[in-house]
Amino acid sequence: MAEKRPIITLTTDFGEADYFAAAVKGAVYTVNPAVEIVDITHLVPPHDIYAAAFTLMCCYKDFPRMTIHLVVVDPGVGSSRRPILVMTDDYNFIGPDNGVFSYIYQRERVNRVVHLMTEHYFRSPVSSTFHGRDIFAPCAGYVSKLVDWRMMGEEISDPVRFNTPSPAVSDKEIRGSVIHIDRFGNLITNITQTELTPERIQAGARVKVGSHEAARVLTHFAEANKDELFAYFGSAGFLELAVPRKPASRLTEARRGAEVAVIIP
Repeated sequence: MAEKRPIITLTTDFGEADYFAAAVKGAVYTVNPAVEIVDITHLVPPHDIYAAAFTLMCCYKDFPRMTIHLVVVDPGVGSSRRPILVMTDDYNFIGPDNGVFSYIYQRERVNRVVHLMTEHYFRSPVSSTFHGRDIFAPCAGYVSKLVDWRMMGEEISDPVRFNTPSPAVSDKEIRGSVIHIDRFGNLITNITQTELTPERIQAGARVKVGSHEAARVLTHFAEANKDELFAYFGSAGFLELAVPRKPASRLTEARRGAEVAVIIP
């Protein structure tokens, strides 16, 4: 039986017009030509750490155990922010210490976070503006070759995390917030079926964002009427707001962070 190739995923804000993504892949292959590289996306909005964190959260578990997830959305490149390796029982994550792994810290049992410091495992010389190619990519290659983390850096206890608020629940109301807006303009909230249960939906729960209200929680888009703002649970498990074939973000003028209220009769 053929030995499994190590998998490294890439999530970046590089876009597709420039050489950046290709250079990162080349730096990985230079260290370990046997890896398989999978593009999650290179279309994260520029410098949008929150969008990168959300995207990673939604799909990292879809990959085989011991996949290495490499994230390069790094507005602080060249500053004192640390390059890190986050190690869990099932996955490894490499990227900047800027909060991009906040959902991982929340959802996974993290064994250690390593400040990548050993220059032997970096590309030389290291550009002050392209750590994705010169630090993160080669380090991912060495991790895929099972180099001991102790050789690559030092364990730290204070990685950067951004606030990931939980919904507030009472008998008559659930208060949450928009945590992401996808390319279709659907509003993705932090409310899950733990808070908005089937019983509460059947009781006639309504969802409000700003001055707009979704009077129905449906199971799929075809159930909605034309131009109707409706709510549903998306494939990532979060309550979302949508309008058939139109961006709900334009109708509601909601942005990430907007408050969402579920009214329970």
